[in-house]
Amino acid sequence: MNIKVLPAQAKSCFHCGVDCLDRVIASDDKCFCCNGCQTVYDILRANDLEDYYALEDRPGTSPKERAGRKGEFAYLDDAQVERMLLDGDVQGAVQQVRLRLPQIHCASCVWLLESLDRLDAGVVRAEVDFMRRELAVGFAAERTSLRRLVELLASLGYEPEITLGGAATNKKRLGGDALVRKVGVAGFCFGNAMLFSLPEYLAGPEGVAVEWKRFFCWANLLLALPVLFYSAADYLAAGWRGLSKGIISIEVPIALGIVALFGRSAYEIFAGVGSGYMDSFTGLLFFLLLGKVFQRRTFDALSFDRDYRSYFPLAATVREGAAERSVPVAELVPGQCIFVRHGELIPADSRLRSPWVRIDYSYVTGEAEPVAAVRGETLHAGGRVCGLAAEMEISKEVSQSQLARLWDHPAFRKKRGSEFEQRVNAFSKYFTGAVLAIATLAALYWAGSDARMAVHVFTSVLIIACPCALALSTPFALGTALGILARSGLFLKNAQIIEQLTHIDTIVFDKTGTLTRARDNEIGYEGTALAESEREGLAAVLRNSAHPLSRSLLQGLAAVGDGVVSDFEEVPGRGLRARVGAAEVMAGSREWVGEAGQGADPRLPGAQVHVAVDGDYRGFFRLGNVYRQGIGPVLEALGERYRLLLLSGDNDREREKLSAFFAVDDMRFGQSPTDKLEFVGTLPTSGHNALMVGDGLNDAGALQASAVGIAVSENTSVFSPACDGILQAEHLQRLPRFLRFATGANRIVVASMVLSLLYNAVGLSFAVQGALSPLVSAILMPLSSISVMAFATGATRLAARYTGVER
Repeated sequence: MNIKVLPAQAKSCFHCGVDCLDRVIASDDKCFCCNGCQTVYDILRANDLEDYYALEDRPGTSPKERAGRKGEFAYLDDAQVERMLLDGDVQGAVQQVRLRLPQIHCASCVWLLESLDRLDAGVVRAEVDFMRRELAVGFAAERTSLRRLVELLASLGYEPEITLGGAATNKKRLGGDALVRKVGVAGFCFGNAMLFSLPEYLAGPEGVAVEWKRFFCWANLLLALPVLFYSAADYLAAGWRGLSKGIISIEVPIALGIVALFGRSAYEIFAGVGSGYMDSFTGLLFFLLLGKVFQRRTFDALSFDRDYRSYFPLAATVREGAAERSVPVAELVPGQCIFVRHGELIPADSRLRSPWVRIDYSYVTGEAEPVAAVRGETLHAGGRVCGLAAEMEISKEVSQSQLARLWDHPAFRKKRGSEFEQRVNAFSKYFTGAVLAIATLAALYWAGSDARMAVHVFTSVLIIACPCALALSTPFALGTALGILARSGLFLKNAQIIEQLTHIDTIVFDKTGTLTRARDNEIGYEGTALAESEREGLAAVLRNSAHPLSRSLLQGLAAVGDGVVSDFEEVPGRGLRARVGAAEVMAGSREWVGEAGQGADPRLPGAQVHVAVDGDYRGFFRLGNVYRQGIGPVLEALGERYRLLLLSGDNDREREKLSAFFAVDDMRFGQSPTDKLEFVGTLPTSGHNALMVGDGLNDAGALQASAVGIAVSENTSVFSPACDGILQAEHLQRLPRFLRFATGANRIVVASMVLSLLYNAVGLSFAVQGALSPLVSAILMPLSSISVMAFATGATRLAARYTGVER
């Protein structure tokens, strides 16, 4: 096979589609951005799996960052770790594991992953759950292992997300949804009951033959039994609990209506005096349960309740003398020595034993720039090692780390109730009493002239007054709103969050990763222009550093940087020095490059990388935050309706730029996670309902302490902190529209409730007159439910178009 390396041009990788910035690897007339992508292509071609590229254009994910990570999954050989991940019996002949693969994104991914048996003979079956981004694999333990399976997936660019929290989630997951099954039963019975009732409705004056009429009645009764005892069980149980405790909620009148409707219908069928209302009974339960399903709309690929365990690795590498072994992080104890490689997380508060290391705390504290630490310094859990691997000694258990203790704050145990539900339950107290009073008075009115009519009227009032349409108002309006917001990039945990958004008067923003793009920098240069050879030399030196600023500056230089580097030196917190050919290149802080760099103004916004060549100062690169597109108009629009606050873990270099949108007293920098939590927690005491918008673990406490917490995510498939909603980063500029739409959706709920009460009033007018015939019941009860559902759904969609959320 002919493989050669060419200078980078305007080409995209055949495997993953990313631009080839540094170089192009040509193989079989195809271009690859790295050896990893080219290797995956070779594997697929060797196993006759090239159809992977036929289903989608450039469908792959690049495994380029896996270089130098040999032995990373050795901990999966540990029997205890294996038991935490495998489903069922670990000793079985065929073992089952469910792995989360955030990289799954297209039909090619599904096809390749479900063809794993052609890459590993030990794989018995592989099934992808696309919505959850999960792969369920059954494998023969004697032919392959969990470690080999995970290493194979990682080599293909589908590295599993294996975390401490994920292992616990896999064990708790149960199959199926009881509510969906109840809806299915009710829907099946409703459809068939309507079918059996149609002959009587359509027969005309002649009616249906007696034997067929009895058959249809008994068939409807049989169909109603599973609906009563299974589908309606939750309503009946809730109604009974409410009555037994003296609490009148919306479930009480619904339960009364269910019992009255079924009891009256069963009596008529058994006594042979009528056909009953079993079609209306089954339809009532079907629509009620359908509303519940609609309101409980979930987004399977997302998680809104993650804590630090969802971020931490499952195991750590423990060193005991010259030997290494993998230990579950939950079992790490003070005094143990662990080895943490580049890109890995520190699982517990520790003391550094290596000479020095650089730690990226951006996701934990919000500080954008990595921190250099030397031997003996304390390293905090959640930091990510950059560059050289490090050895450290555990000083606290994982659960006692500074980050883990944040989750012990009462803010993480907050419970919210639905405001509409509270109002409806309060209304139900009077509604139930009024219905019983009307039913009793109407029965007494008829009792003097017709006792049979009195019973008929009493039960009819209970049946028609069942507030099913009222119970459907909120689920269908807010359920539709949830779906519209999700399609527009905002995924909310539940419908109650839409209610909470209407009361917001203050919005608190994080800066790094929220207002700015977390991994991007705006690069400017001041000084003597660098010659092409000097730019190439600087790029060659930067290529040898793992510092995030070095990587960002290297990308901004757009230089190949393939010169020969010698005498490379990197001093933590200061800078780089090396020879490229005959020239000495220095890059780093003002102090590092010498007296020549002292003229630069350190107060300028952004990080500064000063450059000197052969002892002559050239100038400095300024790397500033790149703010998200359109963020200025967004803050201006929000500032007209809300008080805006800024809480940032970063330094205050951007204070002047941000002062155009935030008052000086409303900006706080250098904020720790605890500082953010405590500040946001004080806002309710001053009468403010706050919306917190953040992105990292450092914002988790503030997200929970706020009335509503929304996490901004570049990729909804990867980690985001515990929150009430997840907002795709590219849709942050639509936040003002989302808030206006939430207000409109809540107004539609109120209008739907009014409409349902009007239907109840009309129905009661029929009931007290004794005019509630089976035909009227069959028409009026489903009509009220369907019309309320249609109004709520249609009006919500119109509101979405009016506010610009949906076109």
